[in-house]
Amino acid sequence: MTSTIATAPHRLPLLGHFVPLLRDPAGFVASLPAYGDLVRIGMGPITAVMVCDPQLTQQVLRHDRVFDKGGPVFDRAREAIGDGLGTCPYSRHRRLRRLMQPAFHPSRIAEYASVMSQRIIEIAESWRDGQIIDVRAQMKTLTLQVTTATLFAHSVPEPSLRRIFRDVDTVVDGVMRRAIMPGPLLRLPILGNRAYWPAITRLRAVIGQVIAERRAADIHPPDLLSAVVDARDTDGGGLSDPEIVDQILTLFVAGTETTASALQWALYLLDENPDLAARLRIELDTVLAGRPARYDDLPQLPLTGRIITETLRVRSPFWLATRTVTEDTELGGHPLAKGAIVAYSPYLLHHRADLYPEPDRFDPDRWDPAVATPAQRSALIPFSDGARKCIGDTFAVTEAVLALATIATRWELRGVPAQDTSPALSSILRPRKLRMRVTARHAPAVSCAVSDLEVLGTSPTPGRGTGSDNDQ
Repeated sequence: MTSTIATAPHRLPLLGHFVPLLRDPAGFVASLPAYGDLVRIGMGPITAVMVCDPQLTQQVLRHDRVFDKGGPVFDRAREAIGDGLGTCPYSRHRRLRRLMQPAFHPSRIAEYASVMSQRIIEIAESWRDGQIIDVRAQMKTLTLQVTTATLFAHSVPEPSLRRIFRDVDTVVDGVMRRAIMPGPLLRLPILGNRAYWPAITRLRAVIGQVIAERRAADIHPPDLLSAVVDARDTDGGGLSDPEIVDQILTLFVAGTETTASALQWALYLLDENPDLAARLRIELDTVLAGRPARYDDLPQLPLTGRIITETLRVRSPFWLATRTVTEDTELGGHPLAKGAIVAYSPYLLHHRADLYPEPDRFDPDRWDPAVATPAQRSALIPFSDGARKCIGDTFAVTEAVLALATIATRWELRGVPAQDTSPALSSILRPRKLRMRVTARHAPAVSCAVSDLEVLGTSPTPGRGTGSDNDQ
């Protein structure tokens, strides 16, 4: 890589920028545009070129043959979840995308939304007036149940669900830590390393068992797993069982953590902006009148949707990704050799003041169609862009809007003192700790028809809930 690219300050031998990434990952990447459109950073002993310019980032994302999946982040993700749609190389991506696309056709989102609504209701109605909840645990349980129900069309037993909960946490936290960790530390029997591989093994075993059971069944329910198992390419070929395990594990990890993170931040940011929260309640009371949100309500909830969009800008769940240069090329006038590592950050772009005035201010109205500029919309990449844009982006946004609307209709959530809500170092940008007190606004008014809640073989399950790679 050419020496004309500046290096971010405070790089240490072998450790690279491990220390600032560990202390303040979001703040570190947001500081990099001050050093140029391209900036060298150290991910452990590995040097990566961080792309800080929105146009150059689009060049990387839209030329995925030259800037292929790879580098420390995706190498660690691939060791965890295999060649999923979000981690596979360019050579395999187009076939996998064709086979997976029918499962996320827009016509299926309404069916999935019925399942989402039921799981959201179960969580929201499990709380008690005045209760202090662990928001991360609750949102993770919600999204895990939604993912399980839409993938497998039946409920996973509670003990298995808790085990999956812990294992997904271990994998998601482990990927980013291992991506920036010096190589020798990867091999030490420290706590994170000891837990990492057993968690992956258990997750793959559970998913493999479910796939085997589905293969053996005479009738396949209309869920995501059946869509993947039954998918056929133009030559009539389908996915092998190991390939299906990779895809389902990818959906499990990405589908639970990203939406859970977005909901945590949305609830926190609304508490920090009481005037906006009051406007949201007016919209919800006008449209929903105290009942849970349904898929058909979404067009009548524009402010709710903008709150989710702005949350994805301010606290983009996927905050750092890497690519590998597959041939000698140039970027921003700088030559890059084959094998160079390029990094990009949605968080970085989303906090450029020249694109988003007062970038740290939570302002959903900046996404009003009459106000948002093409440059702002183009730079908003919480689900990546180009051919590798997340296949589940509509699924994730639908789930997040339904969840926020139903929760904010039923409850008012206020933060409790003495907690650290700064972003934690993980593959997913989430608060380190977020506990909130719930205060009832409306009595339970579950008006969804039972038939609406039995799509994909699910049905109301009282008492449950006590507990979308964006770059695909």
